[in-house]
This record gives sequence, structure tokens and C-alpha cells, in this order.
Amino acid sequence: MPRIGIIVGSTASASINLKVAKAMATYLPEGFEAEFLDFSALPFFNYELESEWPAEATAWKNAIEGVDGIIIVTPEYSRSIPGALKNALDWSARPWGQASFNGKPTAVMGASISAAGTAMAQQHLRNILAHFNAPTMGQPETFFQYNADAFGADGSVQNEGSAAVLRGFAEAAAAFIGSHVTEHASA
Repeated sequence: MPRIGIIVGSTASASINLKVAKAMATYLPEGFEAEFLDFSALPFFNYELESEWPAEATAWKNAIEGVDGIIIVTPEYSRSIPGALKNALDWSARPWGQASFNGKPTAVMGASISAAGTAMAQQHLRNILAHFNAPTMGQPETFFQYNADAFGADGSVQNEGSAAVLRGFAEAAAAFIGSHVTEHASA
């Protein structure tokens, strides 16, 4: 069963991207397992910490390396990715030559109250992932417009249009990650 790690770019407990990620995960096809990967315990990256590698960084790298693919659901802060997410990505790339995203199939989406509110963040994230040599799903680009009324009290999606967007993304991401897992298994 392919395991997909889900990374939410916000550390806020009431993050709309967390709500959307949880809902999207329910639309992953049968046979895929979702695991949320948490980077909130990481210290700020500083190369001087590499001499006494933090246990939190080891746990973070192991979490990424322990899944078959990644879905990142991120907000946009100041026309880019949140600093906490960038910090987590920096830790994942270290030590030099041991990047956790190397070859890891990754899909990217984001949620905002505006229709294209995460476009810049997603583009910046794609640039970072390209540097990491992470195969990144190109389509569908998903800029999910969040509306609280579309979600029930239990987090389920109550609006068919919103459900269709999340289902389409989840199915495409699973197919993308699944094709890389199959390719890797036959190599």
C-alpha cells in the first residue's frame, strides 16, 4: 500500500490549509495510506547545528524518507511559502548530499480565501523542489478557494464543487505518486 506523507505549510492549529488537507486526504483512492508529517518541533536551521544534529531533524528526515510520496498543502505568506515550511525544507536537504526529497514524487496545492491566493507560494515551492530533484506533479494546478460554509462541523466537505476539486487533486496526486512507486519497484 503506497504511503503518502502530507505536509501542511502552516503551523497554525486553525489553519485552513490543515482543514483542506484533512478533507483532501479522505479522497485519496483506496489502497493509499495518508500520514501527516509534522515539522513544528524543528529548530531554526543553522549550519552550526549540523555538528550536533538535532533529534527533531532526524525524525523529520526519517518521516519524509519513510513515505512513498509527498503532498504539500501550503498557504501563501508575503507572496511566498511560510518561513516555517522553508525552514523544514532546509532541514530536509541537509547534511549535504543526503536530501530527503531526492527522487521523492511530490504534489503541491494550497488553499486561500481568494481564488488564486497560493499561486506564488506554489511556484516558489516548485522551484525549491526542482533543486531537491523531487519529481513534482505539474497538473492539475490546484488553488483551492476556501469557504468555511463548504465544510461541516466534522471537517467533511458539504459543497460538491469543492469536493470535486479536492477529489480531482487527490486522485491525480495518488496516480502521480503511484506511477513513481511502480516505476521504482520495477527498476
